[in-house]
Amino acid sequence: MRAAIVDKPGEIRVGEVPDPKPGDRQVVVKVGACGICGTDLHIADGHFPPTPYPIVPGHEFAGEIVELGADVPGGWQVGDRVAVDPSLFCGYCKPCRSGRGNLCENWNATGDTVNGAFAEYVAVPSANCYRMPDTMTWEQGALVEPVSCAVHGVRRIGVEAGERFLVVGAGTMGLIMQQLLQRAGAQVTVVDRNTARLSRAMDLGAVAVAGDVKDLDDEKFEAAADCTGAAPAIEAAFDSLQRGGRLLVFGVAPEEARVALSPFRIYNDEITVVGSMAVMNSFGTALDLVANGAVDTGALLTDTLPLERYPDALALMRSGAGLKVQVIPGGESA
Repeated sequence: MRAAIVDKPGEIRVGEVPDPKPGDRQVVVKVGACGICGTDLHIADGHFPPTPYPIVPGHEFAGEIVELGADVPGGWQVGDRVAVDPSLFCGYCKPCRSGRGNLCENWNATGDTVNGAFAEYVAVPSANCYRMPDTMTWEQGALVEPVSCAVHGVRRIGVEAGERFLVVGAGTMGLIMQQLLQRAGAQVTVVDRNTARLSRAMDLGAVAVAGDVKDLDDEKFEAAADCTGAAPAIEAAFDSLQRGGRLLVFGVAPEEARVALSPFRIYNDEITVVGSMAVMNSFGTALDLVANGAVDTGALLTDTLPLERYPDALALMRSGAGLKVQVIPGGESA
């Protein structure tokens, strides 16, 4: 089959790899759509430490089951349409046994540490498959994973109706976060230095937008979420908080990045700083939100490219010209 392959950091090609075979309790999925996110850029550049090389990346995906392995529960059949949670938790380490599998000591994920879905086919555990209604497109199905990350992030930070919430970053994740916070009743202000993205934030219901936190006239917020992973943005979000405020570090920063936060303020103002790592018991909720139209996916998806143009898709994502870029391995939408 054809697949995108990162042979090593900086070396990316589209070529032939063996067709995947399902193991016990696995299924093979014919990929309908797979989205690119910041983690894929980190993998391409060698900045995501868990990744071995070579690897077929791709962890935001949906498609059709075309083959069943041994001992797959009878509820699954060839032809079923599914969105797939890429998480591969071991199930026996202390975090897993305490209900925090996203912090698994033996963490793995489809497309991050094992071959993923920038390919015609991918093998995945049947337990990670979630049935898609016929009304959902492959592109919408591939957006369930990023929505599930945002669902987990909102649960981590908490939100109260009416509170003022700052979202830093109006990329795909920032706009998903904005929508979920607004659905919970928050009044959301969105900041992004790429001001071309701010009109989408306004269309989605932001109470205000700005190109920089400094442009907000020293307004203070009950809570803030950084969706960029950039150290200066995290610092600006922290500085925007009122006393008793909460900061969600949601964007993926490079491992070596450091931020300067005032420990006196954290102490004296009782500032809460929390992180949010990937998906945790949030995939099914996210699929329901997408299926029910609670998340406007049309505002997020800007570009779809065929598999053979995977390097171009990465470059487009890197340029910031669009929002969510997806690859359609079969060349057709559903």
